[in-house]
Formats: sequence, structure tokens, C-alpha cells
Amino acid sequence: MTTGNFVYCPQCATALVERQEQEDGGLKVRLRCPACDWTHWNNPTPVLAAIVEVDGKVLLARNAAWTHRRFALITGFMEAGESPEQGVAREIAEETHLVADEITLLAVHDFQRQNQIIITYHARCHGEVRLSPELAEYGLFAPEDVKCWRSGTGLALAGWLRSRGHEPEFVEI
Repeated sequence: MTTGNFVYCPQCATALVERQEQEDGGLKVRLRCPACDWTHWNNPTPVLAAIVEVDGKVLLARNAAWTHRRFALITGFMEAGESPEQGVAREIAEETHLVADEITLLAVHDFQRQNQIIITYHARCHGEVRLSPELAEYGLFAPEDVKCWRSGTGLALAGWLRSRGHEPEFVEI
């Protein structure tokens, strides 16, 4: 069971324990506080992703923290008080300094390895690319040259390529 970093109750500091209980959807194991009954629900976190298109090319970037030289979509977390569309436009601007002119919802995928739900958009953008310190490098690729991966955002990218008449090529990661 993925529990994040929860060991102690955030309300009363008692050690949490796993409890199996019957819920509407069947038996569930959750971390609960035996003292105050606080529950760690461990629901997936929504993550925003963007297939950024600039002048007909796809922008892929490499995260500065990654040790491998793989490129991916622009991603980030929603902030309180913003819609997913506002959030993806903000992430694009923060990470690349590009302005999103047109944002279209493409797909929603689970990413269970990180306990996330990924909401992927296509964004037509303009401007001069200037990367935030979060990103190490980027590339602008013709759609037919983009390689996909078999999970989360890679599946959304493959669907977008197919919708434009390109059969995606997959790489193993």
C-alpha cells in the first residue's frame, strides 16, 4: 500500500495503524489514527501535463533533476483556486515562458507508480522559450519524429499523434 510519508497522525501525533474496513466500494486498507480516528485517504494527486506545440513542433523537455537524458511533456501540479486549464497554462508559462493560445483536453490516465491522475492537454503556444531552473534542456520536434512511452503522458502523446495521422513509435523506459 502506498501511504506517502505518513507515519504519525497530523492532528494528535499518534502513530498511525493500518485498518481494513468495509466501505461502499468493498474492503479497503487505510492508515488511521487509533486515538482520534483521523484517516489518511491516500487519494491520487491530480497532475497536469501539456503537449506544447510551437509553430507545428512539439516541445519536450528534460527535468534538471533527472540523471538520464530523457525528454518529456511539461507537467506540474494544480494550485488551489485554479481550473485545470488555468493550471496547465501557468505551468507552461513558468517552465518555458511560452504563452498558451489554445488549450484542449486530450486524455486522463492513471500513474499508479506515483499515485497520480494525469490530466493531459494539447496547448498551441507562442513566444521565445526560456527554461526555468527546473528544466535542463528542451527540444522542438516534428510530430513524426516524437517517440512515445507506454504509460501516462506517453499514452496521451501517442493518442494525439494518431489524431494527426502519425503512427507513434514507442521506446521502452
